[in-house]
Amino acid sequence: MRQFSLNPFSIILILVLVALFILLVPLILLGIIGGALESLGFSGGMILLLILAILVGSFINIPITKIKGARKPDYVFRNRFGRVYNMHDSEDTVVAINVGGAVIPVLISLYLFLNVATSAALFPDPGAVIAAALAGICIVAGATHAAARVVPGLGITTPFYVAPLVALLCGVVLEFSNPMAGPVIAFAAGTLGTLVGADLLNVRYLGRIGSPMVSIGGAGTFDGIFLSGVLAAFLV
Repeated sequence: MRQFSLNPFSIILILVLVALFILLVPLILLGIIGGALESLGFSGGMILLLILAILVGSFINIPITKIKGARKPDYVFRNRFGRVYNMHDSEDTVVAINVGGAVIPVLISLYLFLNVATSAALFPDPGAVIAAALAGICIVAGATHAAARVVPGLGITTPFYVAPLVALLCGVVLEFSNPMAGPVIAFAAGTLGTLVGADLLNVRYLGRIGSPMVSIGGAGTFDGIFLSGVLAAFLV
């Protein structure tokens, strides 16, 4: 006869491991963000402010336009208790931009370009660094645009690894023996390249999504746009 026994400590261990995973993953991601921003030349105080701004901004979507008649109104349905619902009666899709996932990464990239242009000691040839970053942006934009897919009801999706990997390669290859330039090129390529390739080059397809609102930079703090640049800059 086969005997089975239940070890209660195994269940407790699993629960502890799950709890640790839930607690540690955000800390690890924040540590990666902090490390990447530090490699980009930001001080400790600025890093804390930026992380706070990104966290808060991830909940803020700024409407910029509407796509008229982009979707069918949701149908009226009745649940088993007899209550009638009609959640959305508008055929328009609101196009918004997420502050934490798009606006702040763009501002950081512009600040880095300004820092490159005004820091002759760190960047003896700022024009070459900025040109390399622009080339990286074009390369990542092409890669993410090729991989992007429009998913009705969800948004524009790309495989997570595409933008960080391509941006990382751009930072390594295009730094031209200047280690200070690598993180800048990688971050700008990862953020602006993803923004252009995945979102801006697919604007004409936003009406196919069919949701009440689509957000550029949409998932917020750890959105593909921002996290792509962060991971690439952190790994360079």
